Amino acid sequence: MQHFQILSTLLLYPEPALLENLPELEAELAKTPLMHAPLRPLLDMLATDDLITLQERYVTTFDRNPSHSLHLFEHIHGESRDRGQAMVDLMEEYKKHGLDMTGEDLPDFVPLFLEFLSQVDEQEAGRLLSDAIHVLAHIGRKLAANESPYSSVFDVLQQLSPIAAEELTEPPVRNMDEALETFGPGADGVEPLLQTHVGGAQPINFYPKGTTGNLRTAH
Repeated sequence: MQHFQILSTLLLYPEPALLENLPELEAELAKTPLMHAPLRPLLDMLATDDLITLQERYVTTFDRNPSHSLHLFEHIHGESRDRGQAMVDLMEEYKKHGLDMTGEDLPDFVPLFLEFLSQVDEQEAGRLLSDAIHVLAHIGRKLAANESPYSSVFDVLQQLSPIAAEELTEPPVRNMDEALETFGPGADGVEPLLQTHVGGAQPINFYPKGTTGNLRTAH
């Protein structure tokens, strides 16, 4: 499932190693024209712009525009406490497949999720991508509306998905301070967005409440 690894790499913060390995990525993508052609604008940008410009554009695109966030659950749960539980359940899914997280990335960071898909078999990758494609397509549409070449990665993901993406509704925005004011910390002092539930299988909420298609993990 090397194509997921390549897509993951293209969504990472641009570093010298990415630019050095770009010809190798191009050669691998050339084996799959249906993926290579849509990614052409992004590949051209990475090949022609200098590193500082690429890094500044990446920060402007993803870090300074919440509608382009590369964190899946931000587009579904906002900052509600459902997001914290969804993080926990996705992390359990990673562990179930033998993936131990390293570094400081949150489990719903899109490049990390795609790297995970590259390490499971095709059937499992298709199942998980089907659950997440609605969110991924939502991010892609936001990027396309701002004419970002990064939208091409999400176009390719829609091509790879076994099912068609559906529209998402915008989540309510609630930051941690508001959540604490509303719900207060738990008896153990844990902030409400980070609390876990106990007992039974828990859904990974790739969908807002009230919709179908939640992925369940075994604990």
